[in-house]
Amino acid sequence: MRDYSNHTEHRAAERDVEITEIRSCVVEGNFEWNLIEVETDAGVTGIGEAYRGGGVPEIVEYTNRFLVGENPLDVERLFRRIVQEMSGHGGTTGKVVTAASGIEIALWDAAGKLLDVPVYQLLGGKFRDDVRIYCDCHAGEAYAVEDGYTEYADAEAYSPAAYAAEARRVVDMGFTALKFDLDMEADNEPDPYNGRLSNAAIAEKREIVAAVREEIGYDVDLAFDCHWDYTVESAKRLAYELEEFDLMWLEDLVPPENMTAQKEVTRATRTPVATGENRFRVHELSELLYDHGVDVITPDPTTVGGLAETVRIADRAEENYIPVSPHNVCSPVGTMACVHLGAAIPNFDLLEYHALEVEWWDDLLVREEPVIQDGYVEVPEEPGIGVELDREVLDAHLLEGTSGFT
Repeated sequence: MRDYSNHTEHRAAERDVEITEIRSCVVEGNFEWNLIEVETDAGVTGIGEAYRGGGVPEIVEYTNRFLVGENPLDVERLFRRIVQEMSGHGGTTGKVVTAASGIEIALWDAAGKLLDVPVYQLLGGKFRDDVRIYCDCHAGEAYAVEDGYTEYADAEAYSPAAYAAEARRVVDMGFTALKFDLDMEADNEPDPYNGRLSNAAIAEKREIVAAVREEIGYDVDLAFDCHWDYTVESAKRLAYELEEFDLMWLEDLVPPENMTAQKEVTRATRTPVATGENRFRVHELSELLYDHGVDVITPDPTTVGGLAETVRIADRAEENYIPVSPHNVCSPVGTMACVHLGAAIPNFDLLEYHALEVEWWDDLLVREEPVIQDGYVEVPEEPGIGVELDREVLDAHLLEGTSGFT
């Protein structure tokens, strides 16, 4: 087995630093946010975030067995060490890579603080001062997510008028790009299993898109997410029906496992098709990019392997002239990490914001101004990611039955 532990002997004294502890906590926002801290013997602590949901804290705790004593500045080597040490635990994909992603982000934050530079500088430099945000929003009280299970609302919550009203509200906040969910409970009629859309379901979706476009016009970018629900033929029919509305993209039309099916859908329509959020590491996205099976690639840095792995994906996307719009359902910690990524890659397009309903989202950080202003986030110039947690707010919103960092 390859050994990614530290075999180097020469390093300047001021950079001879060791990890003393890695810990995590779970904050209950609209999702369960997995926050991670990497503590060092230099008095510097890095903060990161791994994708939402269970299993991550246990994996983070496990990594203390082999990462304590390592140098946090060796970010990419340590990511590979996590994958290698846990290869027998499914370490090349899934929750191990998710946990490793959050640790990797915390390591970049620690490295930036130790070297007194922002993370974007460590990723290669800056292409832009501000990162454009698209707001993921919902029609009224369209659904609630509890423990990862979608509970649909009554049918009237999905009316075209409800979508249009929410679109207007969010545009009036200053956002110039929006995304809505387009999958709904009615898609399961007459059969809840086979993934086929009826003519009536497609007609209803067309009415929704038309209503939003009529309300906000064509100067606002507009996307819709379908959450991997449909068969190839239904995905084609839906995409074809929506071509006239010049969407920014249709997202996750078909289940993610079959690359050939994904490419078939993408090539069948002039509506741009996006996918990529639930794939792991560059290996699971390369075929889509090199075979042009996607028009917009949407990796989630807190899932796919962290910031450096997302840069590698972006490099392959750039070779094929494909834009990158990262998936992001994070707290302000993961969001700001993605902002540094957006600053550092040339083919970055927009970053998702998926916490409009969390009134205290900004309060999780110690700062005077909101993170998002007029649909943009200014790239921080502070060392590391440039965030400081408000510990009182964090402790007030911990997942019930769990403890914080202290």
